[in-house]
Amino acid sequence: MTSQIIPVDPFDFIIFGGTGDLSERKLLPSLYYRQRDHQFSEPTRIIGTSRSKMSDEEFQAFAKQAISEHVKPADIDATELKTFLARLSYVSADATTGAGFDKLTKAIGDSDRIRAFYLAVAPALFGDISHKLKEHNLITPNSRIVLEKPIGRDLASARALNDLVGDNFHENQIFRIDHYLGKETVQNLMALRFANALYEPLWNSAHIDHVQITVAETVGLEDRVTYYDKAGALRDMVQNHMLQLLCLVAMEAPSSMDADAVRDEKLKVLRALKRINGNEAPKHTVRGQYRAGASASGAVKGYVEELSHDSNTETFVAIKAEIGTWRWAGVPFYFRTGKRLATRVSEIVIEFKPIPHSIFGDSAGPIFANQLVIRLQPDEGVKQFIMIKDPGPGGMRLRQISLDMSFAQSFDGRAPDAYERLIMDVIRGNQTLFMRRDEVEAAWKWIDPIQNAWESARQEAQGYTAGTWGPSASIALIERDGRTWHESN
Repeated sequence: MTSQIIPVDPFDFIIFGGTGDLSERKLLPSLYYRQRDHQFSEPTRIIGTSRSKMSDEEFQAFAKQAISEHVKPADIDATELKTFLARLSYVSADATTGAGFDKLTKAIGDSDRIRAFYLAVAPALFGDISHKLKEHNLITPNSRIVLEKPIGRDLASARALNDLVGDNFHENQIFRIDHYLGKETVQNLMALRFANALYEPLWNSAHIDHVQITVAETVGLEDRVTYYDKAGALRDMVQNHMLQLLCLVAMEAPSSMDADAVRDEKLKVLRALKRINGNEAPKHTVRGQYRAGASASGAVKGYVEELSHDSNTETFVAIKAEIGTWRWAGVPFYFRTGKRLATRVSEIVIEFKPIPHSIFGDSAGPIFANQLVIRLQPDEGVKQFIMIKDPGPGGMRLRQISLDMSFAQSFDGRAPDAYERLIMDVIRGNQTLFMRRDEVEAAWKWIDPIQNAWESARQEAQGYTAGTWGPSASIALIERDGRTWHESN
């Protein structure tokens, strides 16, 4: 079975930071794939802009190189690539001074096509760019603006940033992107819960023991040194990606798939999260930083060695969270995320409560609680772990097996990248998978007390060896509750 490709209306896609890393690795390749799958209608244009001086031909050469490096060779169609590159043009512009915006205005013209401004730049430029767009009458009723994280570094700065953009764009024109929400498996959470009578009646504290959300990386700092050391894992991963996953797991059924109906329910989850204050932070959170160790590529340096100066920035976080609602009373949600961990994996584990009584006796062996494992990356898919009788004449012996649905094996063709799906949603004006302003600010309201507790207590990040699963305290965090982290493989 292959997915249906539905063309979108003609649009202009303007990439601020058009020659940057995000444009090269994700945006241009994603747009090429949508071209290859014939999702564009005519006339659609893609305009790159940044402070760099560059001709249209040079930008097209940049895009061609980006596609050759970040698109599988088998997926590159010479005819479609030529058509795609012909859509590209370039304008040099400086958001801080306004230089070049007159040329950008001329390049865009006065059509009433959908106009998407993608800000693949530092958040410090969000306000300048949105103001210059309004000043040059580039914002039309058909305009949208896309903001990459981070939206602030705390509640106050998030509000200030939202105010700057909100002064120029209406909320229904602002798309705060979180690429995790574009992943196929994340969206399948909605289908699993609300399209199957099997799960939703059990999706509550009467049947679920606990939930684990893991986002583990094997890489270190790579090219994000400046940003990451100021942010850390709590701001970089928990405030956005992980809390959004939590919302999809824990929210009540929305009245429809309308964007605001979904986001209203997510907001209720964020507001119901029990605050972790200064006294509770040492008990409910673990802060870690990787030391020298090994990864798949061999020996690796510790975080401080990579930085070349001392730092207490955390590269690992584990948190025990609770949601104060009837549905989730008493059900802990365990987060863990970090760099230089043992395996690259992002997954959600729903562990159901054990059976109340075994009729099988000791000879049948242990009975493990049922688990639903939703794998986001790599190898997207869903596994349901159940108990069955071990085949054979040896009496009743029980074993655990998984009912495994791998997306790659179950569906023909290539699964679109998250950015491809989200970019097309921007063009359609569908905000369901994007964060609303009040969501962003509610997330910061929960994160800020944890960050403040760490700073006021001067809580040192605990060391862990690169290539392991983080500090030993993260194991203790869950095991003192009589539970254990799911072993990913």
